[in-house]
Amino acid sequence: MATMFFSFNAEVVKQQSDETVPYPEGYRSWKHVKSGYIGPQSKGFKLFGGLHHIYANELGMQGYTKGVFPEGSVFVFDVFSTKGANGSFDEDFRTVIDVMVKDSVKYANTNGWGFERFKGNSKTDRVLNAMFRTTCVNCHLKEKDFVKSEYRN
Repeated sequence: MATMFFSFNAEVVKQQSDETVPYPEGYRSWKHVKSGYIGPQSKGFKLFGGLHHIYANELGMQGYTKGVFPEGSVFVFDVFSTKGANGSFDEDFRTVIDVMVKDSVKYANTNGWGFERFKGNSKTDRVLNAMFRTTCVNCHLKEKDFVKSEYRN
């Protein structure tokens, strides 16, 4: 069955209060998908600069093997600033965590995926507004079932 994709370029995606993406409690004990670094030369540095780790819950991990992510899949993009010198660096402070949740009913207007960004270590300080959600959707539209990462085992 072909996956249908919709273009959201012309409209701002609105997320109602009942569509709020919850903070992903315990995500650091989920499966680690991969890590990466986005440096100052990247156009994504302003939003995602630093060291990041991607985590997936059990349902999200099933999607990597099946090619389609089941309802209830959750992914976390955990972003840290870096500190260091002479080409060596370590994690410094957490800047944001981005969360994706698959729920075809709750997030029907975004092809079944909800998006949220939490500031720093806060579980309540939500950063995304309608314009940023549109940016999330547009970027993820190009990916297979909206998931950009590939599992690195």
